[in-house]
Amino acid sequence: MSELPPATHVADAAPIAQRKIVHVDMDAFYASVEQRDHPEWRGRPVVVAWRGMRSVVCAASYEARVFGVRSAMPATRAERLCPDAIFTPPDFPRYRAVSAQIRAIFHRYTDLVEPLSLDEAYLDVTHNKPGLATATAVAKQIRADIRAETELNASAGVAPNKVLAKIASDWRKPNGLFVIQPHEITDFLSPLPVRKLPGVGGATEKALAALGIVTVAELRVHPLAELVARFGKQGKRLYELARGIDERLVSPDQPRRSLSAETTFESDRSRVEVAPALDELAARVWRHVATADGAEGQAHTVVLKLKTSEFRTITRSHTPATPPSSMDELAGIAQGLLARVELDESTRYRLAGVGLSNFREALESDAQPALF
Repeated sequence: MSELPPATHVADAAPIAQRKIVHVDMDAFYASVEQRDHPEWRGRPVVVAWRGMRSVVCAASYEARVFGVRSAMPATRAERLCPDAIFTPPDFPRYRAVSAQIRAIFHRYTDLVEPLSLDEAYLDVTHNKPGLATATAVAKQIRADIRAETELNASAGVAPNKVLAKIASDWRKPNGLFVIQPHEITDFLSPLPVRKLPGVGGATEKALAALGIVTVAELRVHPLAELVARFGKQGKRLYELARGIDERLVSPDQPRRSLSAETTFESDRSRVEVAPALDELAARVWRHVATADGAEGQAHTVVLKLKTSEFRTITRSHTPATPPSSMDELAGIAQGLLARVELDESTRYRLAGVGLSNFREALESDAQPALF
């Protein structure tokens, strides 16, 4: 593994450079587990999904991705793209068991582990238990342990904060390791297209392009006030991302307060055109519900989020008498919330999201947590 050469521009480096964060992301986790447990499937396109009109892809092996198959894609489309793929229904209890193995490995190195899902987590290894000299050494050893004990590959990113570590973990996928040193932040980020920044979808990319902003370096020269005036709260986040600033701590053992999925459309949509996307978003949320260990209880409230072409954010929520018990029920409630949006039919929407909140263990059952 080679690290980036020293950078010469450091003025915009994040002020929390002393922190050492590792983001570990398993490679095509569900599909890789299936290929491991079915050796005859190795090297073949494998799609983890239930069959059916409303089913979505939970995971696709890298062999299937060559054909354009991706997670959260409708299973029917995946079948059209790769008719020779092996389709297998997800086995979440088995995936949870493997995930528990992997998390046990993480805890050998630090207690500051923040799982994001069954297949990825942040680790703060500023002070690691074995006393290894560098965060890079910790990441290398974790990946080796995972490979030796589970026969699975993991990619990892090492950086001074969470957002950079997450970008880094995707840099050399699959089965890669990439390091962003504190003094390299500016030079690493500058040439990247803004789409590489977390949270920058197609519509935001187009809005930035209209301002002449295509790369992170071009985004960085715009003042904070200008970005906030144009993009609201997202403007502040864009300003920070362009400088590699992320002051969030790695927070272990945080009870879930909300769960959501959202999508930014490639082009603005009418309300009628938004409706089909809600079914897919509900399926994505429900897939994550299925992978949870249930410790937080059931979610009682369904939330719909919309953002108009003018960057106005609208939310609607509903708490039914009993918690949603199926993907179809969740999707139906989301569609009902869409019908409650009393905006002119000419309104166009750039983003939609579906979420669950008000989990049983929440301190304030009537409080609406921030989603998305």
